[in-house]
This record gives sequence, structure tokens and C-alpha cells, in this order.
Amino acid sequence: MPSGRQPEAGQLARAISAKVQMIMDDERISVSRLAAAAGLSRNYLGKRLRNEASLTLNDIEAICKALGENLPSFLAGAIGSMGE
Repeated sequence: MPSGRQPEAGQLARAISAKVQMIMDDERISVSRLAAAAGLSRNYLGKRLRNEASLTLNDIEAICKALGENLPSFLAGAIGSMGE
């Protein structure tokens, strides 16, 4: 039976959250504003951006839509940054 504890965010999850944060910084978008636009709670999104848990694919899709980002390009950029 699962303990309810979230596994630590992996390398790809950290790269995705870093990319989201970079876009948020560039566009001057707050966590609260992005969470509302993506249909997520502020606490839920904040926890994932702090890498305390991983974003789901549905989360990433909603965040890209809210940010006006092309999903395949966003993911390619996140993957490309993993070696840095």
C-alpha cells in the first residue's frame, strides 16, 4: 500500500520545473497567477516548482497552454538542458 509520500523529483522533473520557473521569471508571472491559469492550486504548483514532487504530464500540458508555450518545443528545451 502506498505511503502517500511523493518520490523525489528526478532529473527530467527538475529540468521541467526549472524551465517553467525561467519562463515565469522572463514573463514576470507569479506562482499564483500561473496556478490559476493552469487550473492548479497555488500550493500544488509551488510544491512541484520546489521539486518536492513531480509535475504530471497533464500538469505540464496545462502549464504550457497557460504560458502560451508549444508543448513539444517546451519538452525538447527541458530535455536539452538536462546535461547543463
